[in-house]
Amino acid sequence: TPEKVGEMMQEFHRIFELLHAFTIPTLAVVDGAALGGGCELVVACDMVVASERAKLGQPEINVGVFPPIAAAVFPRLIGRNRAMELLMTGESVPAAEAARIGLINKVFPVEGFDAAVNDVVAKVTRQSRVILEMTKRAIDGGLLRPTMEAINAAEGIYMKEMMKTQDALEGLAAFL
Repeated sequence: TPEKVGEMMQEFHRIFELLHAFTIPTLAVVDGAALGGGCELVVACDMVVASERAKLGQPEINVGVFPPIAAAVFPRLIGRNRAMELLMTGESVPAAEAARIGLINKVFPVEGFDAAVNDVVAKVTRQSRVILEMTKRAIDGGLLRPTMEAINAAEGIYMKEMMKTQDALEGLAAFL
């Protein structure tokens, strides 16, 4: 019934609000099929890594509906025309193609996949948490604003907040 679909959509939408509200970076790890709502969850994360056997897609069009989250997010990630193609054909793409078009960040071989994922996690988690949070906020804020307004907002975070942290001061001093 439409009411049940509406309730389901509200709950699903809440998941995306919660993901977006995380102040720290989120990482999706795909080692198989991420289709439909699973694909939408994947692309809602800040970074995505996948094994060579992964595939991503939005097959909803094949059952007479469209994926609302993907319709909003895909064009930002992969451009309008490629989003149109994927969402209007319902085709899935292998991980290598998903990486090539910018739907995901990295593809790793199945053998050694866990170690490769741990390496990505380590590269991020060894960074300053406060600086990661500010970086995420600056990037996300920039997506929703005109370019010069986004630059000004990012510079504001940089100068008014980040440059007041011990992490930034120590890091710049060590670099210099």
